[in-house]
Amino acid sequence: MSAPLPLSPDALADRLAALLAATPPEAGATAVRVALDGPDVAAPERLAAQVADRLPALGRSTLVVPAVGFLRPASVRLEHGRTDPDARYTDWLDVAGLGREVLDRVGPGGPGDVLPQLWDVERDRATRAARVPAAAVVLVPGALLQGVGLAFDVVVHLRVSGPARRRRFPAEQQWELPAFDRYDDEVDPAALADLVVLADHADRPALVVQGRYA
Repeated sequence: MSAPLPLSPDALADRLAALLAATPPEAGATAVRVALDGPDVAAPERLAAQVADRLPALGRSTLVVPAVGFLRPASVRLEHGRTDPDARYTDWLDVAGLGREVLDRVGPGGPGDVLPQLWDVERDRATRAARVPAAAVVLVPGALLQGVGLAFDVVVHLRVSGPARRRRFPAEQQWELPAFDRYDDEVDPAALADLVVLADHADRPALVVQGRYA
């Protein structure tokens, strides 16, 4: 594990892109499968977009597949109400769908194309999206992505500490806090990740290199 390296947001995206560009896919796989795992306040989708913008110049085509396109139907997610933190932790993400339609398809022996979105949360119905060819790097930004058996090759965890979550989560998302506390306690996502972005302050991130990059 490296010491935390303070970076500007742009320098962080540069550094992550450089590391991912130098990472080969698993034998027999189409793509390097990368999770950008963090709560909404850490903006994992924005970081994924910034990294994706940089990778083509480094010789790696990129596809961003947000995990929010693989949430389960409202009848399952909200069975116990709209603000149940246990359901947020265990019932929101369609783990099987994300694995089947994205990660397995670009992994070893997969056909090499993916479904970019399975469920339209706003309309609460299947999107009927067409499959698209995968790129050399597939980035999956989202929350609570570790510890559920998803086949990622690289995990970038956007670490927002408990006190910072309580400070930064907007009022309408405060009910989610116990889910992220439970995630820290049961999964310890920062320990499992290959790269940890210390994101208590959005404008002053720091990068910890560990796992496969140590």
